[in-house]
Amino acid sequence: MEMRINVQVVEPQAYKAMLGLEGYLQTAQLTKMHKHLIKIRASQINGCAFCIDMHTKEALKDGETTQRIFLLNAWRETDLFTEEEKAILALTEEITLIHQAGVPDSVYQQAEKLFDSHYLAQIIMAIVTINAWNRIAISTRLEVGK
Repeated sequence: MEMRINVQVVEPQAYKAMLGLEGYLQTAQLTKMHKHLIKIRASQINGCAFCIDMHTKEALKDGETTQRIFLLNAWRETDLFTEEEKAILALTEEITLIHQAGVPDSVYQQAEKLFDSHYLAQIIMAIVTINAWNRIAISTRLEVGK
């Protein structure tokens, strides 16, 4: 597959703005594992091989287990994820697939019950950011690192 336009080179200001969101998330309260789960799950849904590759490697480096990564797309059917992680994964799926049904009240309310407003806002921004990165990587055909 041939790579298309390199947004970072052609539109460096736009790319810098995206990096600004990523920089904000580095300073957010979100735990590393919460960020990893968001990035991997959204990337799975979007079919972004580049991002799945990058973020699973990062998660493993930070102590995530292979078993949890292998079972991430079936998280509802396992007890390997905490109640908080399940709420984050549900919200990640609904926001990533927002065109299907919006974000159901039940999913939002579960997250709202478990997280304060700042943490919830950071979760939403992390989901929005990885979805934007997925769209950049897929539309420009970024290749998976060897």
